Amino acid sequence: MTPEQHHVGGAHFAFTDRWGGVSAVPYEELNLGGAVGDDPAAVLANRALAARSLGLAPDRVVWMNQVHGRDVAVVDGPWGADAAGEQHIPAVDAVVTARRGLALAVLTADCTPVLLADPVAGVVAAAHAGRPGLVAGVVPAAVEAMVALGADPARILARTGPAVCGHCYEVPAQMREAVAEVVPAARAETSWGTPAVDVVAGVHAQLAEAGVVNGVRSPVCTLESRDHFSYRRDRVTGRLAGYVWLTELSRGTTPGLPGEKKNDGS
Repeated sequence: MTPEQHHVGGAHFAFTDRWGGVSAVPYEELNLGGAVGDDPAAVLANRALAARSLGLAPDRVVWMNQVHGRDVAVVDGPWGADAAGEQHIPAVDAVVTARRGLALAVLTADCTPVLLADPVAGVVAAAHAGRPGLVAGVVPAAVEAMVALGADPARILARTGPAVCGHCYEVPAQMREAVAEVVPAARAETSWGTPAVDVVAGVHAQLAEAGVVNGVRSPVCTLESRDHFSYRRDRVTGRLAGYVWLTELSRGTTPGLPGEKKNDGS
């Protein structure tokens, strides 16, 4: 397991690959998605492995029930459980918190995982941006929710993780034009010359329009990389995760924005 990680001024961003877990074929190995047909025990074991590899407590990670919409939930702790211990996770595609030390997670297998942090305000967000979510505006909605908690778009750090690239995400011409009508930057062409959508480019254009200019994109295309899950390539497959959280401050510590440290496993 060699997650891609970035650390900036107390903000932590991480994106998993598919290796180092316990799931069997076709979910091998580090499947973190609980609604793809994998053994639930394997998924729980994988989530614990991934969290601990990042120095996180597994029960301090907030997951989403992602539905390709634009709804955002503001949280200050993990989802509650009923008397039987069953968690009730709402259908949202972005979560936001002002709780330092609480990690937010987003699941993907071609869609764009979007991680946002304002270390000064102490606010972070994770969003799931597929083509429908891009058009619906889930990323601007996440930024708005962060601003409502005191974040400044000019300070927000944005990191997008492994996703299908614009050169590979082939769609019908009518679909491309419908997306481009809402997000012009998402209009693309495949490497073989057919209509395509570039969700990552669209996400960063929306971020820039919202005032978020400090953005970094992963170079990984999930469809091209055998180290990552891709629904478009394999259909039945696992899910990757992106995590974002802020270091808890000790007394007297003032958050800042020093230089970025990166650990991509190399």
